[in-house]
Amino acid sequence: MEKGLGVISFLAERPEGASVSEIAKALDLPPSGVHRLLKELETLGYTRQSREHGDYMLTLKLATNGLAFLARTGIPDLSQPILDRLAQSTKELIRMALFDGEELVWVGVSQGATSGLRYDPDAEHGQIVHLASASGGQAWLSGLSDDEAVASVMRQGLERPGGSGVSAPKGVAELLQIVQTARAQGYAQNTSSFMLGMAAIAVLIRHPDTDEPIGTVSIAGPSARATPDLLHSFLPELRQASKDLAEASLAGRSFTRWYDETMGRRLTQSRTGERRERS
Repeated sequence: MEKGLGVISFLAERPEGASVSEIAKALDLPPSGVHRLLKELETLGYTRQSREHGDYMLTLKLATNGLAFLARTGIPDLSQPILDRLAQSTKELIRMALFDGEELVWVGVSQGATSGLRYDPDAEHGQIVHLASASGGQAWLSGLSDDEAVASVMRQGLERPGGSGVSAPKGVAELLQIVQTARAQGYAQNTSSFMLGMAAIAVLIRHPDTDEPIGTVSIAGPSARATPDLLHSFLPELRQASKDLAEASLAGRSFTRWYDETMGRRLTQSRTGERRERS
């Protein structure tokens, strides 16, 4: 199962497909085993082979299952009007990320810019947030202890795959300074950190009953337009959107049940880590 999911994850980053040898090399698996996995996934309807080059690619079955699950949680219905309202007001890209028990994942987006320069990372929707460089990731880390923040970043990697921007933290000390600043001011803001020429600001979404962080909401745009002063002027609206998203999460029974289960796992992992440290 682990190998099969590894193949799926690899192909999810390559909609154009990949050859058996490419997949085998990237995952350090024997080509014969990869071929058998791909054929099994093809039988199950998750992959197909290109007639032109013989490469394998994902079908839409996995995406359909994911969208169906997301819809049944109630998350899109509850969050999209709030994200759209903020996008229309700021004229920039709005993204919401939720913690799924293991990673912070972008699950909601709304584009407010209709012309001119705009930041529109379609490929990132549904992707894992890079904690060290993205404003949403830095905001999330600010809701953890310093030790938890460092451990989370070390598990994921300090450097973003494909490269980060010039202002992304280069080491643990710089990372902690960013996290502590975000914690003190109640938001994370950066320029050319996640990506060169992109600026963003993000705040935590906290559960209204427990005050536990459940995700983040951010505003991002080209740094030529989204200056630090402009982004900071959006902060009251961003914080209101965060509060509205937190309240909306209680309105959907499936959303709440998903959240309770997710946070239950997080608390269990945290307590296990504390016990290990004490021992």
